Amino acid sequence: MPRKKPPQLTEAELRLMQIVWQKGHTTVSEVAAALPKELDLAYNTVLTTLRILETKGYLRHSKAKDARAFVYRPVVDRLEATHNAVRQLLGRFFGDSPEALVLNLLEDETLGETELNKIRMLLQQSKGEGK
Repeated sequence: MPRKKPPQLTEAELRLMQIVWQKGHTTVSEVAAALPKELDLAYNTVLTTLRILETKGYLRHSKAKDARAFVYRPVVDRLEATHNAVRQLLGRFFGDSPEALVLNLLEDETLGETELNKIRMLLQQSKGEGK
């Protein structure tokens, strides 16, 4: 049976998940140390957020070899989380229409010529694969 999609990540949860994805496995102390100093998050805040992520199905923990700390590992990889976020964005803002999302991106004036050219190239490639 396929695994149920995990709930959406908050900004704070995503910030911690990015650290866990980068490290592969990590402790609460290591996550807290890897955060930008200006966030000034307490150890307990990081611990609580990691526990929430575990409840949501993004992480699992096990005892470290020295048995003093838990080691957290991602259950959901970055690509799956990205796909889930895009699907949610499509549903919430674009009526489940990928076309509406793409048109919105293409109409965005902040896209540079490089990005537009890359999009054109990808469209051409997918057109060739669809034949």
